[in-house]
Amino acid sequence: MSTISARRGFFRSAMNALIEARQREASRYVSGVLLGFDDETLKAHGYDREELRKAARSPYV
Repeated sequence: MSTISARRGFFRSAMNALIEARQREASRYVSGVLLGFDDETLKAHGYDREELRKAARSPYV
């Protein structure tokens, strides 16, 4: 493996890890916001309050 491809692999892995972390953060945020809605609205849109609570508290979704 050349130095250039190893460097690309490192930066690609770092960028992928950053993207995944931001996706988990966004998911936790959205779950927290959705918890502000009433149960009927959540059910009408296919969400379960307990699942949202778990996702909002979880460090990793």
